[in-house]
Amino acid sequence: MKVMKLNIKTLLSLGLILSVGITSCKKDNVSLENNLPEIPVTVSNKIGIWTAPTVSSSFGAGGAIRIVLEIPASSGRTIKEITRVAANTTVGSVQVTTGLYNAAPIVGGGTSVTFTTTLAEYFTKAGGTPYTATTAGTASSFLAKNFYFMLTLDDGKVIIPTQVRVYVDK
Repeated sequence: MKVMKLNIKTLLSLGLILSVGITSCKKDNVSLENNLPEIPVTVSNKIGIWTAPTVSSSFGAGGAIRIVLEIPASSGRTIKEITRVAANTTVGSVQVTTGLYNAAPIVGGGTSVTFTTTLAEYFTKAGGTPYTATTAGTASSFLAKNFYFMLTLDDGKVIIPTQVRVYVDK
């Protein structure tokens, strides 16, 4: 009986030491961390930020969508190309080679690169039904899917910036 109590105490002590040791280790990849790129990418023609940088388009003005992505000149790098473009609801959609909105590289120049498309092309490629934008400021005034980009810099480094939303006006 005395030996059994000793074994139980030993096991409990060993379990406590192991659990403290395991939980006190430094975590290198915590899923709740913001993994921001070392070179920030901004949307220079954004009209605001509604959960993400947002650009505008208008049915009345022909439906052009224009997104200008920039990196700081102080980074010492240039944008070689937009390697992939996805219109979806998750960032993983730009990390694959199928189902992309645009798989052909878009050549960059210096510290900026411009992506252009139209609402008509968006509805053809991304799916959905064309609609007339409703009252400004309502959720239905945004396209259902966001644009995700994969940029390649001149040194071969790949950056996936935050998604870009499109606000549609009448």
